[in-house]
Amino acid sequence: MDAAAASGNSMWEQRYSEEEYAYGTAPNDFLKETVPSLKFQSVPSGKCLLLADGEGRNGVFMAEQNLFDQVVSLDYSPVGLEKAKKLAKSRNVELETIEADLADYDLGTDKWDCIVGIFCHFPPPIRAEVLEGIPAALKSGGYFILECYTPDQIKNGTGGPPVAAPMYSKQILDDFLGQKLQIERNEELERTVSEGKYHKGNSAVVQFIGRKAVPDE
Repeated sequence: MDAAAASGNSMWEQRYSEEEYAYGTAPNDFLKETVPSLKFQSVPSGKCLLLADGEGRNGVFMAEQNLFDQVVSLDYSPVGLEKAKKLAKSRNVELETIEADLADYDLGTDKWDCIVGIFCHFPPPIRAEVLEGIPAALKSGGYFILECYTPDQIKNGTGGPPVAAPMYSKQILDDFLGQKLQIERNEELERTVSEGKYHKGNSAVVQFIGRKAVPDE
């Protein structure tokens, strides 16, 4: 791990070591509003992966929907994942956790019925690798759901990275996924985000829903 990565990991370990859940225990609003409208092919036997899921609030929400027989929260913070396990236990749901760095993690091929990325900001080279790997990792009919900050968020100062480089845009998502997934939503907007003490206030986000085509559909 290089010095920058080590510093970033230390920051997350410190944040997740706080007694309270850094971003609360409720799911992201966009995810909560989106999931009921989607038509998953493999319900209830499918698999769902949550990228950089931290303390597990969104993974626990997906497990509560009874849409998949396996829900996996992936993060490189062991402290965050321990809190994810604790939250899952308190909600009486099964949540698998994987401690891994997405810079090294293989998303697989035709493996996931749903991949979720909520405020999962990475350095541009890692972001590119993740976005490039998602279409192949999805099964036919599988969905990729994302909400992340755009560079306009810098002026708001209400959460997210302190610099624009790890953030997303409609154009970035279209460039990486526009020819590989059926885009159902790709929109930049301003909305009020209220997620714990670190995401709070008017926020500039991009919301994305993409579906992998089903042959002969």
